[in-house]
Amino acid sequence: MPDTLNIGLIGLGVMGQRMLARLKNHPRLRACWVWDARPEALSSTLQAYPELRAADSAEALIRQPGLAGLYIATPPAAHISLSHAAFDAGLAVFCEKPLTVDFAAARDCIARIEREKLRAAVNFSLASAPGLATLQRAFGAAAKHPLGTLEAVQIELGFAAWPRPWQAAAGAWLAERTEGGFSREVLSHFIFVLQRVLGPAQVLASQVDYPADGLSAETGLRAELRANGVPVQIEGRVSPEVGVPDRNRMHWRASEGEIELREWFGLSEQRRGGKSEPLGHVHGESDSLRSQAQADQLEQWVALIEGRSHALPGFAEALAVQETIEALLSAKA
Repeated sequence: MPDTLNIGLIGLGVMGQRMLARLKNHPRLRACWVWDARPEALSSTLQAYPELRAADSAEALIRQPGLAGLYIATPPAAHISLSHAAFDAGLAVFCEKPLTVDFAAARDCIARIEREKLRAAVNFSLASAPGLATLQRAFGAAAKHPLGTLEAVQIELGFAAWPRPWQAAAGAWLAERTEGGFSREVLSHFIFVLQRVLGPAQVLASQVDYPADGLSAETGLRAELRANGVPVQIEGRVSPEVGVPDRNRMHWRASEGEIELREWFGLSEQRRGGKSEPLGHVHGESDSLRSQAQADQLEQWVALIEGRSHALPGFAEALAVQETIEALLSAKA
């Protein structure tokens, strides 16, 4: 029987709780040590998962013997320092995004990863999604272009509120423009897909709406980009009249058909003339595709820990996504 891989988790907000639930029944990955700066989060987690053990601090957790990997779900400012501490302890790191608030520190960390051949990845949920695989087959560098020439990409996001109600436990930083906002938290997933398929994107124009308080994150974003010669349009807005808690759509239009990602994992492909010809496993319920992607991500995480080939985004790819996001947030129309 393959060895159990013990995981420590730092950060027990929304993402930390979701990861604990996903790890609960995995045959190899086992959550064993946890820590959070908020005593109430730590206490409630131990009540829900009595088999877990609480460390006295993040540093103490990282030093626990027997760990194979560290999952980091703190606010972004702590990601790089915690990653370095984990590397010092010989651990593989799986980190939430955004990767950092300090690009220079992130580049130094990436240089260390490359120099020392360390194991590190960032959690972009669509990295293991069937939708990304479909787009790569249709439009990636090695594609045979079954849908013809890619002509345009459109990304649409809508939120009734930000942060969304279910994110309340994540902390106030999500609502603030220094580290939070929907562009960093949600749009980044689709920029990751865009750049994984087409390569680096150039921001041509961007208009960002901010509240007048000088503190809160963006409420609107309209932008034009270009990736590998393909025009990309983005529109995102926080507005109560959206009518639903969250909506997203990424539409890829080509000369002979189109592919659409909708509500994260929903996926469809249409040939010109109304003839539908799936490019593989692309049709089906969104929940089924979500489950497939999440299961695959955990297997990719096992491969990361064991030093095998995997498709999880590394720190360098995650930083490239964040550079595009920050360019969108700082550009002028």
